Amino acid sequence: MDQSSYSTTDSADTTNESPSQNKGGLSSFAVRAASGLIYAGLFIGCLYFGTIPTTIFVSAMSWLCCFEFFRMMRLDGKVANEFIGLMASILFPVASMFGSLWVTMLFAVLVLALGLWYVYSPRTRISDVAITAFGPLYTGFMMSAIVLLREQVYGPKGALLTIGVCASLWVSDSFAYIVGSRLGRHKMAPRISPKKSWEGFFGGIVGSMIIWGILWATKLYALNLPFAMLCGAVVSILGVFGDLIESRIKRGVGVKDSGNLIPGHGGMLDRSDSLIFGCITAYLLLVAGGVL
Repeated sequence: MDQSSYSTTDSADTTNESPSQNKGGLSSFAVRAASGLIYAGLFIGCLYFGTIPTTIFVSAMSWLCCFEFFRMMRLDGKVANEFIGLMASILFPVASMFGSLWVTMLFAVLVLALGLWYVYSPRTRISDVAITAFGPLYTGFMMSAIVLLREQVYGPKGALLTIGVCASLWVSDSFAYIVGSRLGRHKMAPRISPKKSWEGFFGGIVGSMIIWGILWATKLYALNLPFAMLCGAVVSILGVFGDLIESRIKRGVGVKDSGNLIPGHGGMLDRSDSLIFGCITAYLLLVAGGVL
């Protein structure tokens, strides 16, 4: 999630803030915390109740993320076919629930639909076609990994594993904020996200590894400790890449947030950027490692 989670400590001295400023900061924090808890509660609840509620929630997330992406692209002069793109963003998580054949069929239908749109719409540019394809792939296809994670392990064990993967990314972001705000000195990507620091980056990896260590300690999965630590580190790193990619998109079109759906957090894409790459990385690692 794009925030000052890896921030360097070059902010202004806050010792002279007025009481009204402090109250405003506390109020903003309360709104952010409350909206974050509501989002996390809905997400975890759907994961707990099974694959179908999870698929519905992930499809809704994908639609919102894709919608916000297309809205940002309009600011850059790109005109996507939003009907095709948004439909695909919803259907990728649904298709993943039925297996790889359905996902492959959806890929084929998406390419065919975009090709026909390009052929029969002379004013359509190839850049518009590319943006229309990228939107649902970046959102719906990538976040389908959450459905795959939940589906692979039946019952509460599957819910706990999926929650653990998502929590490792959320905790990574929190650790990165804490470490970066206190110790951050060396900027990570100053042109893309100037408040991120390498110190926060490594702090985030530690946070993710702690959650994966807890998953290992449950003894519910075929995880050994070295592999769990590897998963924690790699998932955190890919989550950061997801954050930076969304930051680059926003910076390219000149916006601070992808939307304002979640008070204190911005849009759904802001809230999901690390999940987009982190969850699919976790799924592939767990499959490759024989855990799933």
